[in-house]
Amino acid sequence: MRVSMAQVAAHAGVSAQTVSRVANGSARVDPATRARVEASMASLGYRMHRAARALRTGQTRTIGLVVSTLASVGNSRMLQAISDAAGGRDYALAVVTVGARDIAEAFAQLRDQGVDGAIVLNEATRLARDTAPPADLRLVVVDSPSDDRFAIVQTDHAGGARLATQHLVELGHATVHHLAGPEASFAAQERERGWREALIEAGADVPAIVRGDWTSRGGHAAGAALADATAVFAANDQMALGLLRAFSDAGRAVPDDVAVVGFDDVVDAAEYRPPLTTVRQDFDALGARAVEALVEVIESGSTAPAHTVPTELVVRASSALT
Repeated sequence: MRVSMAQVAAHAGVSAQTVSRVANGSARVDPATRARVEASMASLGYRMHRAARALRTGQTRTIGLVVSTLASVGNSRMLQAISDAAGGRDYALAVVTVGARDIAEAFAQLRDQGVDGAIVLNEATRLARDTAPPADLRLVVVDSPSDDRFAIVQTDHAGGARLATQHLVELGHATVHHLAGPEASFAAQERERGWREALIEAGADVPAIVRGDWTSRGGHAAGAALADATAVFAANDQMALGLLRAFSDAGRAVPDDVAVVGFDDVVDAAEYRPPLTTVRQDFDALGARAVEALVEVIESGSTAPAHTVPTELVVRASSALT
């Protein structure tokens, strides 16, 4: 049975109007009373009826997520992170995949669902930049160049790539080859930039890049083009996995003959053979910050400042010289 405001009010010793103010985030409640009401809500298991709240406030407390595909590991982990962060703030989540459709259609679908704002993720951000987003749809984009039309949250892709490349150079490799992601991807561009800058800073030659498609199959196919490399920085762990198999097929031992570093630190990276050295991308922090920025835009009307989430190099056996 649904707990009513009247029951919460009786439990907390306040009026139903005070409970309503707390539920709707009104500032017209002193902190002690708010804490008492929130404690009663938690104790009784009170949940605000979204439809009724939307009629009163004009907000559905639902946010949208626009994504090009959910097939990639990074996008699926971001979906989980954003879903968890939204739920923690009592926001529902509506997901729209762009695929072959126009992103304007995705925005229109979210508006039809009455979302209060939307997060645009990774590869879909390029589509958002190339179109005019609806003026009444508040947006936060994940991984994008600066743009005055929306708030931006991003991983420090270039910094992480720099750490990976410096690590391989410090192990004594004359240079580091790069298995890059798709050319149109902002994340791939930034990781390439960090790799290139680290080699230039080290005074090392900058080899021609080999282009992949984020998949392990693409990484395996790239192995032939990297047959002479002694060190490779792959732009994500999935491509690194395919590359490890390609080197094994060619009789090249990792890391004795060639060292490999990936990016993302997917759940299974430590279980690769050998365990993969990689750059850890904090998907939970990225998702939480994207939701936080969007809620700030929705509830205050101000645009949240750009925010960059740092990365960390995790050293495992795929790069350790023996």
